[in-house]
Amino acid sequence: MLASLSSLPPELYTAIFNQAEPEHLQSTVLALSRTLPTHPVPVYHIFECIRLHQPQRVVQLERRLRTGLDERLWVKEFSLESWIVDPDVLINLIKPLPNLCRLSLFIGPSWGPDHLDDLFDGSRWPELRFLSLKFKPYVQKATYLQFMKGAYFDGALDALSKWPESKIQTISIVQDPLDPAIAKKQTFAQPLVFFHLDPFTRLVRSPYLRSASHFRLRVPSRQVARYLHALPGSLPRLEILDLSTCNVNESDVVSILGRFTMLRHLVLDNCGVIRGELREGQWSDFGKSCATAAVKRAKDREKKLKTWLEITHARTAGDVDANIRLQGGQVPTKAPKRGRRGLATATISLRASPPRDAVPLPIPVVNDLRAGGKIPKIRILPSYPSLLSFTTTVRLEDRRDVARAEFEKGWTEGLAQVASIRTRLRQSAMNGVRVMKFLEDEQCMFEEGLEDLDDVEEEDWEVDIEKLKHPSLCLAGPDRQAEHFDGCGHYAAWGIWRDIVE
Repeated sequence: MLASLSSLPPELYTAIFNQAEPEHLQSTVLALSRTLPTHPVPVYHIFECIRLHQPQRVVQLERRLRTGLDERLWVKEFSLESWIVDPDVLINLIKPLPNLCRLSLFIGPSWGPDHLDDLFDGSRWPELRFLSLKFKPYVQKATYLQFMKGAYFDGALDALSKWPESKIQTISIVQDPLDPAIAKKQTFAQPLVFFHLDPFTRLVRSPYLRSASHFRLRVPSRQVARYLHALPGSLPRLEILDLSTCNVNESDVVSILGRFTMLRHLVLDNCGVIRGELREGQWSDFGKSCATAAVKRAKDREKKLKTWLEITHARTAGDVDANIRLQGGQVPTKAPKRGRRGLATATISLRASPPRDAVPLPIPVVNDLRAGGKIPKIRILPSYPSLLSFTTTVRLEDRRDVARAEFEKGWTEGLAQVASIRTRLRQSAMNGVRVMKFLEDEQCMFEEGLEDLDDVEEEDWEVDIEKLKHPSLCLAGPDRQAEHFDGCGHYAAWGIWRDIVE
């Protein structure tokens, strides 16, 4: 075996190393280089994927890379898996790595917000595709220094929001839950990681995350969902969303499915989505609401659009009246009603009317209003759901099969309702009603007028409903030893995060 390995060129060693898992690459290269010290084993692979578990290793590596320019260029993945570290040394180690593609950090009590702000101050790492921040700020002794300083990590989110458009695909922000056994013994408040949740809205709508398709956000018991789905332009390419341990209710799930139309897997372990005692038909109602989430979004948008059209029509009519007067014409008036006219309908006012600037309108608009133009009726086409899997936690194992059956039944009913609505809208379009669709574009940041809408094309109607299936429903929770079904969203998520976070 040694004779055959000794004759291999460096390129074949590289091919062998490419078969190793990233977390084992460093140890594999190191072991082989020590076994064959006189052979051309390309040792630069040692620096490609760095995983540090001890704080002293951070100091040693920083000293090595401080003078090694080539070694800095070799580093593509960096992972710190230790809660105790000198943040200043770590920052000096990470900052000069220009080709970093994957960055994963454990952020413990020794970290302050200023450290993370310093790390994210100014955009860097143009090749970064994976960013993971795992927070565990809990302390054993009471200290209120962080509270007095207002030391929260909100600023790090704002710093990332200012980064330019990137190649980032996966971002994970996780706060470890406090161990219940420790919490019972302590009588003081633990530090918070995030005080305000508004920065999450700015982050998910930022240019930096326009390319992100996988997003994990875990802030235990906090209501973060509404800050993600509230405004348009949020994570336009999102396919996997994990909000486990957060406070997420049924209406949040419906809003999430309505906003993120490309979503494939939704992971909500330990979120308490279905609360209280399980009643008959509860999961059926929930499944139907999930399947018709796009219908709710379309109806809400139609209401906003109708209000905007009415306001615009009224403003236009007033401008046309002024324009006609300037042109010497007469403004059409309603025919007077019979009967006595009281003071409430007096044609004069004792108050002086403020002067108004006349804004000339295009002749077609004037002609339309002279002819009694009506407010156009616009309908919005709801899309079919794209969800492939939904995962959450149900403690009562004997009710899981019932919940799955009810969810499937409700989803099927909801799918039929969406199909019926689309059929009616197609008939309306054939009768001259304008039907529009949501323009799923990262540039659409506002729901104003027709800005986020586009006319429906013929191919938008052609969807084979027979190919649409109900999503896989996993109720086993995050336990990897539990029974998970094929197509379960946990498998998809675990393959993306490549870590063990329960």
